[in-house]
Amino acid sequence: SFENVRAKWYPEVRHHSPSTPIILVGTKLDLREDKDTIEKLKEKKLAPITYPQGLAMAKEISAVKYLECSALTQKGLKTVFDEAIRAVLCPVYVEKKRRNCALI
Repeated sequence: SFENVRAKWYPEVRHHSPSTPIILVGTKLDLREDKDTIEKLKEKKLAPITYPQGLAMAKEISAVKYLECSALTQKGLKTVFDEAIRAVLCPVYVEKKRRNCALI
């Protein structure tokens, strides 16, 4: 869930790989406009995560990017992979400590 980004995933990534750039990706973008999905969320007093909410979370966890995509429609999917490669090959920060290997 969206809240698990803050509570679980971010702390775990930072603990195990503190210098790895993070890209926060909102998935299932196609469901944001899906009436059935919206109705099911309303029943639970929820709503789809908006782009500004995703952007705010990305800023909070110091992600280098916030992107959205849909595997179903392929919208934004190529951009996610392109930006992931770019984040590793052309980091926006200067690494203080050099490492001998990099995980991609």
